[in-house]
Amino acid sequence: MRALFSVVGLLLVLAIVGVLVKKQLSSAPLMPAAAVGSTPQQQIQQIQQQFRQNLESVMQQARPVPDDN
Repeated sequence: MRALFSVVGLLLVLAIVGVLVKKQLSSAPLMPAAAVGSTPQQQIQQIQQQFRQNLESVMQQARPVPDDN
């Protein structure tokens, strides 16, 4: 009985992890759409530019201030 619950629990956890991985991989494309027909040098430049823009937007977001109580 204990072994049955262990196997069922393991399968449940495996199913949850599988769903989360599938969801994560399907939501983020590996290459930008504009870089598909470009040369490798242009792709690198586009990826670097996208990284810089994302980094700048993250740096502009306000951080939550913790309460000092």
